[in-house]
Formats: sequence, structure tokens, C-alpha cells
Amino acid sequence: MRRRRDERGFALVAALLANLILLAVGIIALNLSTQDIRISMRSVGDKKAVNAAEAGLHWLTVNFDAATYTTLISATPRLVENNADANTRYKIDNIAEPTTGPAQIPLPGFSIGGSQTWGQARYDARITGENPAYNTSVTIDVGLGHGPVEMGTMSR
Repeated sequence: MRRRRDERGFALVAALLANLILLAVGIIALNLSTQDIRISMRSVGDKKAVNAAEAGLHWLTVNFDAATYTTLISATPRLVENNADANTRYKIDNIAEPTTGPAQIPLPGFSIGGSQTWGQARYDARITGENPAYNTSVTIDVGLGHGPVEMGTMSR
């Protein structure tokens, strides 16, 4: 008669291995699902920051005045809407005359006659939209045109 090896304890080892495999599958599934939630939250935060920057651009175009444009720069962020989301805000970081290119652009059709030429004065601005609740921030650089302004060196 042949002797069989002692196989007691094999069921315990098999059960432990099966539990480890199930635990690994569960951890992977949990990691994938929370990663999707994090990506979705980041996407929502980016959209809120872009909307805030666009709201700041709209506010700037409505309130822009070439004589007092330096007063429009905001050190503290402004809320997009006071009642809606207290975390979505924008700030106007910089408004300046352009460092490259012409300071004024001619506007065709605005010449009254003679050597009188009209155009738009150019300005560059930087607007930052942010939402600290989602830890997102978007900065846009825009060019503004103000006019018509008289171009040329002719004095009256």
C-alpha cells in the first residue's frame, strides 16, 4: 500500500490565496472609481475657472476706460455671482499698453478727410479665473481695442 502525503491545511492556504485575489480586485476597482471621480471634479473645477475668467473679461470690456484703465486692476478677486457660488471668482492682474506691435491700429472707413486718420488704441490684459474649492485656476491673456481715437501727429 502506498502512503499518501499529509494534505491537511491545503484548504486553508487555498482560501487565503482566494481572499488575497479578491482583495486585490476590490482595491483596483476602488482606485479606478475614485480616480474617475477626481477627474470629473477637476473637469468641473476647470469649467468654473474658465467661466470666471470669461466673466472677468466681460466685466473688463463693459467697464474699460482708456483714461482710468489702471484703476480696473484688482488685487483681490471679485466674485462672479454673489448668490450662486462663493468660490468662483476672477481678478484682473494686469492692463498695459502692448510691448510688441503697434500701439494703435488704423480703422478703415473712419478717415474724415485730409490727413486725419482714426484707429483703435491697443491694450493687453491678463485675467485669472479661479475656484479654490476645486483647486483650479485659469489665466487668459487678451488684447483690448479702444476707439476710435485720432491717430497721427497733427495738432489742432
